[in-house]
Amino acid sequence: MCQHQPPCPSAGAAGREAARLVAYHPEQGWGLLCNGVVFFDDTGELLPDGRSVIPAGAACAGRAR
Repeated sequence: MCQHQPPCPSAGAAGREAARLVAYHPEQGWGLLCNGVVFFDDTGELLPDGRSVIPAGAACAGRAR
């Protein structure tokens, strides 16, 4: 998808968040990167293949200690 030179990290790469921003909707809390990743302000992500990445720290959220 990315036409930049050098190319941005792919959606499957560890550094996928470093891809260039294509669209950003701060009023809705999300943006689209040129590698097809949709990122959310809560740090969650939706990958082009439909998989989701939970927000950082969300795995522990709601647990009583």
